[in-house]
Amino acid sequence: MTLAAGIDLGTGAVKAAIFRVEDGREEWLSRATLRIRSRDPMQLSREAFDQVLEDAGLKESDIDYIATTGEGESLEWHTGHFYSMTSHARGARYLEPRAGAILDCGALHGRAMIMDEKGKVINYKMTSQCASGSGQFLENIARYLGIAQDEIGALSMQADDPEEVSSICAVLAETDVINMVSRGITAPNILKGIHLSMAGRLARLLKAIGVRNDVVMMTGGLATDEGLCEALREKLAALRGVDAEVVNHPDSIYAGAVGAALWGAFRFDKLAATGQVLKAS
Repeated sequence: MTLAAGIDLGTGAVKAAIFRVEDGREEWLSRATLRIRSRDPMQLSREAFDQVLEDAGLKESDIDYIATTGEGESLEWHTGHFYSMTSHARGARYLEPRAGAILDCGALHGRAMIMDEKGKVINYKMTSQCASGSGQFLENIARYLGIAQDEIGALSMQADDPEEVSSICAVLAETDVINMVSRGITAPNILKGIHLSMAGRLARLLKAIGVRNDVVMMTGGLATDEGLCEALREKLAALRGVDAEVVNHPDSIYAGAVGAALWGAFRFDKLAATGQVLKAS
Protein backbone atom coordinates (compact mmCIF):
# COMPACT_ATOMS: atom_id res chain seq x y z
CA MET A 1 0.00 0.00 0.00
CA THR A 2 1.24 3.51 -0.90
CA LEU A 3 -0.01 6.81 0.49
CA ALA A 4 0.73 9.82 -1.69
CA ALA A 5 -0.17 13.49 -1.50
CA GLY A 6 -0.46 15.91 -4.39
CA ILE A 7 -0.07 19.68 -3.95
CA ASP A 8 -1.02 21.87 -6.92
CA LEU A 9 0.16 25.43 -6.31
CA GLY A 10 -1.60 27.52 -8.92
CA THR A 11 -1.94 31.23 -9.55
CA GLY A 12 -5.32 31.62 -7.90
CA ALA A 13 -5.57 28.70 -5.49
CA VAL A 14 -3.76 25.84 -3.78
CA LYS A 15 -5.27 22.39 -4.26
CA ALA A 16 -4.27 19.31 -2.27
CA ALA A 17 -5.25 15.64 -2.38
CA ILE A 18 -4.24 12.37 -0.72
CA PHE A 19 -4.56 8.95 -2.37
CA ARG A 20 -4.14 5.40 -1.18
CA VAL A 21 -2.92 3.11 -3.97
CA GLU A 22 -2.92 -0.65 -3.44
CA ASP A 23 -2.97 -3.53 -5.96
CA GLY A 24 -3.94 -1.15 -8.75
CA ARG A 25 -6.82 0.40 -6.78
CA GLU A 26 -6.73 4.19 -6.37
CA GLU A 27 -8.69 5.54 -3.41
CA TRP A 28 -9.13 9.28 -2.95
CA LEU A 29 -8.94 9.91 0.80
CA SER A 30 -9.17 13.70 1.15
CA ARG A 31 -9.02 17.02 -0.71
CA ALA A 32 -8.75 20.74 0.04
CA THR A 33 -8.78 24.03 -1.86
CA LEU A 34 -7.56 27.37 -0.47
CA ARG A 35 -7.85 30.61 -2.46
CA ILE A 36 -4.60 32.56 -2.51
CA ARG A 37 -5.87 36.14 -2.95
CA SER A 38 -3.24 38.26 -1.15
CA ARG A 39 -1.98 35.51 1.15
CA ASP A 40 1.40 33.74 1.15
CA PRO A 41 1.06 30.77 -1.26
CA MET A 42 3.83 28.84 0.48
CA GLN A 43 2.07 29.09 3.83
CA LEU A 44 -1.25 28.23 2.22
CA SER A 45 0.30 25.13 0.65
CA ARG A 46 1.32 23.97 4.09
CA GLU A 47 -2.14 24.71 5.47
CA ALA A 48 -3.77 22.78 2.62
CA PHE A 49 -1.48 19.80 3.22
CA ASP A 50 -2.19 19.86 6.96
CA GLN A 51 -5.91 19.99 6.22
CA VAL A 52 -5.92 16.95 3.95
CA LEU A 53 -3.84 15.06 6.48
CA GLU A 54 -6.35 15.85 9.21
CA ASP A 55 -9.34 14.99 7.01
CA ALA A 56 -7.77 11.65 6.12
CA GLY A 57 -6.86 10.91 9.75
CA LEU A 58 -3.17 10.68 8.87
CA LYS A 59 0.15 12.07 10.08
CA GLU A 60 2.79 13.50 7.78
CA SER A 61 5.03 10.56 8.59
CA ASP A 62 2.36 8.23 7.12
CA ILE A 63 2.77 9.76 3.66
CA ASP A 64 5.18 7.90 1.39
CA TYR A 65 5.45 10.57 -1.28
CA ILE A 66 4.56 14.29 -1.36
CA ALA A 67 4.30 15.33 -5.00
CA THR A 68 4.01 18.94 -6.12
CA THR A 69 2.96 20.49 -9.41
CA GLY A 70 2.38 23.99 -10.76
CA GLU A 71 4.55 26.41 -8.79
CA GLY A 72 5.03 23.93 -5.95
CA GLU A 73 8.60 22.93 -6.76
CA SER A 74 9.93 25.52 -4.30
CA LEU A 75 8.17 23.89 -1.33
CA GLU A 76 11.00 22.60 0.84
CA TRP A 77 9.04 19.70 2.31
CA HIS A 78 8.03 18.00 -0.94
CA THR A 79 9.50 14.70 -2.14
CA GLY A 80 9.32 15.28 -5.88
CA HIS A 81 7.82 17.55 -8.52
CA PHE A 82 5.83 16.85 -11.72
CA TYR A 83 5.28 19.17 -14.65
CA SER A 84 1.82 20.74 -14.63
CA MET A 85 0.68 19.34 -17.98
CA THR A 86 1.74 15.84 -16.98
CA SER A 87 -0.21 16.12 -13.73
CA HIS A 88 -3.35 17.55 -15.35
CA ALA A 89 -3.33 14.81 -17.98
CA ARG A 90 -3.13 12.09 -15.33
CA GLY A 91 -5.78 13.77 -13.18
CA ALA A 92 -8.09 14.30 -16.13
CA ARG A 93 -7.80 10.65 -17.11
CA TYR A 94 -8.64 9.64 -13.51
CA LEU A 95 -11.74 11.87 -13.45
CA GLU A 96 -12.84 10.95 -16.99
CA PRO A 97 -11.25 7.77 -18.39
CA ARG A 98 -12.58 8.53 -21.89
CA ALA A 99 -10.69 11.84 -22.12
CA GLY A 100 -8.34 12.25 -25.06
CA ALA A 101 -7.77 15.97 -24.63
CA ILE A 102 -7.63 18.43 -21.74
CA LEU A 103 -8.57 22.07 -21.56
CA ASP A 104 -7.05 23.61 -18.43
CA CYS A 105 -8.67 27.00 -17.76
CA GLY A 106 -6.92 28.80 -14.92
CA ALA A 107 -6.57 32.24 -13.40
CA LEU A 108 -4.11 33.58 -15.99
CA HIS A 109 -4.35 31.42 -19.09
CA GLY A 110 -6.05 28.61 -20.95
CA ARG A 111 -4.07 25.56 -22.04
CA ALA A 112 -5.19 22.91 -24.49
CA MET A 113 -3.50 19.50 -24.47
CA ILE A 114 -3.99 16.29 -26.39
CA MET A 115 -2.76 12.95 -25.07
CA ASP A 116 -2.26 9.43 -26.31
CA GLU A 117 -3.94 6.31 -25.00
CA LYS A 118 -1.39 6.08 -22.18
CA GLY A 119 -2.12 9.61 -20.95
CA LYS A 120 1.11 11.10 -22.32
CA VAL A 121 0.78 14.70 -23.54
CA ILE A 122 1.76 14.78 -27.22
CA ASN A 123 0.81 18.35 -28.18
CA TYR A 124 -0.34 21.54 -26.50
CA LYS A 125 -0.97 25.26 -26.97
CA MET A 126 -1.59 28.09 -24.51
CA THR A 127 -3.32 31.46 -24.56
CA SER A 128 -1.34 34.60 -23.76
CA GLN A 129 -1.29 35.71 -20.12
CA CYS A 130 -2.56 39.15 -21.15
CA ALA A 131 -5.53 37.74 -23.07
CA SER A 132 -9.07 38.39 -21.88
CA GLY A 133 -9.64 34.66 -21.65
CA SER A 134 -8.66 33.94 -18.07
CA GLY A 135 -10.28 33.27 -14.75
CA GLN A 136 -8.89 36.48 -13.29
CA PHE A 137 -10.48 38.54 -16.07
CA LEU A 138 -13.85 36.86 -15.57
CA GLU A 139 -13.61 37.38 -11.81
CA ASN A 140 -12.87 41.08 -12.32
CA ILE A 141 -15.89 41.47 -14.61
CA ALA A 142 -18.18 39.66 -12.17
CA ARG A 143 -16.99 41.96 -9.39
CA TYR A 144 -17.70 45.01 -11.54
CA LEU A 145 -21.21 43.71 -12.31
CA GLY A 146 -21.84 42.88 -8.64
CA ILE A 147 -22.24 39.17 -9.35
CA ALA A 148 -20.94 36.29 -7.24
CA GLN A 149 -18.60 33.91 -9.07
CA ASP A 150 -20.89 30.94 -8.57
CA GLU A 151 -23.69 32.84 -10.35
CA ILE A 152 -21.73 33.50 -13.56
CA GLY A 153 -22.49 30.24 -15.36
CA ALA A 154 -26.23 30.20 -14.66
CA LEU A 155 -26.64 33.86 -15.64
CA SER A 156 -24.69 33.37 -18.85
CA MET A 157 -27.03 30.57 -19.89
CA GLN A 158 -30.00 32.94 -19.51
CA ALA A 159 -28.68 35.26 -22.27
CA ASP A 160 -30.93 36.04 -25.22
CA ASP A 161 -28.78 38.48 -27.22
CA PRO A 162 -25.08 38.18 -26.24
CA GLU A 163 -22.46 40.58 -27.53
CA GLU A 164 -18.95 39.22 -27.80
CA VAL A 165 -15.94 41.10 -26.46
CA SER A 166 -13.71 41.86 -29.42
CA SER A 167 -10.41 42.68 -27.72
CA ILE A 168 -7.90 40.05 -26.62
CA CYS A 169 -6.33 42.58 -24.24
CA ALA A 170 -7.85 42.26 -20.77
CA VAL A 171 -7.63 46.01 -20.08
CA LEU A 172 -9.35 46.95 -23.34
CA ALA A 173 -11.91 44.17 -22.89
CA GLU A 174 -12.85 45.56 -19.48
CA THR A 175 -13.40 48.93 -21.17
CA ASP A 176 -15.69 47.17 -23.68
CA VAL A 177 -17.71 45.76 -20.79
CA ILE A 178 -18.04 49.19 -19.15
CA ASN A 179 -19.38 50.52 -22.46
CA MET A 180 -21.84 47.65 -22.67
CA VAL A 181 -23.20 48.45 -19.23
CA SER A 182 -23.62 52.10 -20.19
CA ARG A 183 -25.59 50.97 -23.26
CA GLY A 184 -27.97 48.95 -21.09
CA ILE A 185 -26.85 45.48 -22.12
CA THR A 186 -27.95 43.00 -19.47
CA ALA A 187 -25.53 41.07 -17.25
CA PRO A 188 -26.51 37.67 -18.76
CA ASN A 189 -25.80 38.96 -22.29
CA ILE A 190 -22.49 40.49 -21.20
CA LEU A 191 -21.39 37.29 -19.48
CA LYS A 192 -22.46 35.07 -22.39
CA GLY A 193 -20.62 37.38 -24.77
CA ILE A 194 -17.45 37.06 -22.67
CA HIS A 195 -17.89 33.29 -22.52
CA LEU A 196 -18.27 33.12 -26.31
CA SER A 197 -15.16 35.26 -26.80
CA MET A 198 -13.14 33.06 -24.45
CA ALA A 199 -14.58 29.87 -25.96
CA GLY A 200 -13.69 30.98 -29.48
CA ARG A 201 -10.01 31.26 -28.59
CA LEU A 202 -10.06 28.00 -26.64
CA ALA A 203 -11.80 26.16 -29.48
CA ARG A 204 -9.14 27.32 -31.94
CA LEU A 205 -6.44 26.06 -29.57
CA LEU A 206 -8.09 22.64 -29.47
CA LYS A 207 -8.34 22.44 -33.24
CA ALA A 208 -4.73 23.60 -33.65
CA ILE A 209 -3.38 20.73 -31.53
CA GLY A 210 -5.31 18.11 -33.47
CA VAL A 211 -8.54 17.60 -31.52
CA ARG A 212 -11.17 16.12 -33.81
CA ASN A 213 -13.52 13.50 -32.34
CA ASP A 214 -12.04 13.46 -28.85
CA VAL A 215 -13.61 13.76 -25.43
CA VAL A 216 -12.30 17.07 -24.05
CA MET A 217 -12.02 17.15 -20.27
CA MET A 218 -12.22 20.61 -18.67
CA THR A 219 -9.89 21.15 -15.71
CA GLY A 220 -8.83 24.14 -13.63
CA GLY A 221 -10.75 26.86 -11.82
CA LEU A 222 -13.17 27.60 -14.69
CA ALA A 223 -13.95 23.97 -15.47
CA THR A 224 -17.24 23.97 -13.55
CA ASP A 225 -18.46 27.21 -15.15
CA GLU A 226 -21.33 25.69 -17.12
CA GLY A 227 -21.77 28.89 -19.11
CA LEU A 228 -18.22 28.63 -20.43
CA CYS A 229 -18.62 24.90 -21.13
CA GLU A 230 -21.80 25.53 -23.11
CA ALA A 231 -20.18 28.37 -25.06
CA LEU A 232 -17.25 26.10 -25.89
CA ARG A 233 -19.63 23.44 -27.18
CA GLU A 234 -21.23 26.04 -29.44
CA LYS A 235 -17.89 27.24 -30.80
CA LEU A 236 -16.56 23.73 -31.39
CA ALA A 237 -19.76 22.75 -33.20
CA ALA A 238 -19.12 25.59 -35.65
CA LEU A 239 -15.59 24.39 -36.49
CA ARG A 240 -15.30 22.26 -39.61
CA GLY A 241 -13.79 18.85 -38.99
CA VAL A 242 -14.26 18.94 -35.21
CA ASP A 243 -16.87 16.81 -33.45
CA ALA A 244 -15.54 16.85 -29.90
CA GLU A 245 -17.47 16.21 -26.69
CA VAL A 246 -16.80 18.72 -23.89
CA VAL A 247 -17.17 17.34 -20.36
CA ASN A 248 -16.30 18.44 -16.86
CA HIS A 249 -16.46 16.99 -13.34
CA PRO A 250 -17.42 18.44 -9.95
CA ASP A 251 -13.79 17.85 -8.89
CA SER A 252 -12.18 19.22 -12.07
CA ILE A 253 -10.31 21.87 -10.08
CA TYR A 254 -8.35 19.07 -8.37
CA ALA A 255 -7.04 17.49 -11.59
CA GLY A 256 -3.48 18.76 -11.08
CA ALA A 257 -3.33 17.66 -7.43
CA VAL A 258 -4.87 14.28 -8.29
CA GLY A 259 -2.41 13.70 -11.10
CA ALA A 260 0.55 14.71 -8.94
CA ALA A 261 -0.52 12.34 -6.16
CA LEU A 262 -1.02 9.42 -8.55
CA TRP A 263 2.29 10.03 -10.32
CA GLY A 264 3.92 10.31 -6.90
CA ALA A 265 2.54 6.93 -5.87
CA PHE A 266 3.72 5.44 -9.17
CA ARG A 267 7.24 6.84 -8.72
CA PHE A 268 7.42 5.66 -5.11
CA ASP A 269 6.41 2.12 -6.09
CA LYS A 270 8.98 2.06 -8.90
CA LEU A 271 11.71 3.20 -6.51
CA ALA A 272 10.61 0.70 -3.88
CA ALA A 273 10.78 -2.12 -6.43
CA THR A 274 14.44 -1.34 -6.99
CA GLY A 275 15.27 -0.73 -3.34
CA GLN A 276 15.53 3.04 -3.76
CA VAL A 277 12.65 4.11 -1.52
CA LEU A 278 12.61 7.85 -0.99
CA LYS A 279 10.41 8.71 1.99
CA ALA A 280 8.85 12.14 2.29
CA SER A 281 10.69 14.33 4.78
